[in-house]
Amino acid sequence: MSSSLPSRKLVELSGPAAAAALSSDSVLVLPTGAIEHHGPHLPLMTDFLLADSIANAAVDGAAADGQDVWILPALAYTKSDEHHWAPGTMWLSWDTLMRTVVDLGNSIAAMPARKLVFFNGHGGNLALLQVACRELRRLYGLETFLMGASVPAGAHDDDAPEEFGLGIHGGHAETSLVMHVRPDLVDLSLAERSVPEHLAGYEHIGFKKRVTFGWLSNDFGTNGTVGDPTRANAAYGAQLFENAVSEAVAAFAEVARFSADGSR
Repeated sequence: MSSSLPSRKLVELSGPAAAAALSSDSVLVLPTGAIEHHGPHLPLMTDFLLADSIANAAVDGAAADGQDVWILPALAYTKSDEHHWAPGTMWLSWDTLMRTVVDLGNSIAAMPARKLVFFNGHGGNLALLQVACRELRRLYGLETFLMGASVPAGAHDDDAPEEFGLGIHGGHAETSLVMHVRPDLVDLSLAERSVPEHLAGYEHIGFKKRVTFGWLSNDFGTNGTVGDPTRANAAYGAQLFENAVSEAVAAFAEVARFSADGSR
């Protein structure tokens, strides 16, 4: 973002200034991360770090394009109880997080802005945030949206390991992203391949298949990570990061003009 552009961090404004800056067309972005076990090679703050850094870069990019988009401080503590067994994991119960999100929606409803985007960096939040989107729509009339913090890289990564579509936690892509954003927090010498390959043998059941299943991160006979970070690299992380930011900027533009009833 150009230094000539004002900050899009809403909390850096005064209350009256925020009220004056926002309108019913403004889009508010709330990153949701997590503080949880990510194996021996990644920091506990991985999901929080990626959600917050990608969301901030995307909001800056959207503002540079003239979009009326603003970012709120990220939620760090969320629903991470699938990692409850691992020291360092900090998690809220589902009902505590739901009440928190609904209360924040109540606060947002007092502002002129009517559009709220949850910019999520933790898979364990997805189901809850989908329900929250409908609750906030029903209770406060907000237009609510849920999107992810990362997208696949556009170009082929020749150094990618075979993860069988199971690299969902602390694997190649996530480790590469952290190596790009905060390389000082990654110790690749401790990275281990932890891919539950037996799950690839199920045709219908899987993380991204027609039939999903309830799981804890220590269910798979691994170290609590699911993926192969051993060949992660910052160059691939930069590619993922830039693609995620570009996708988010384009998505924010659609959110701004979205109308469920086609009135816009």
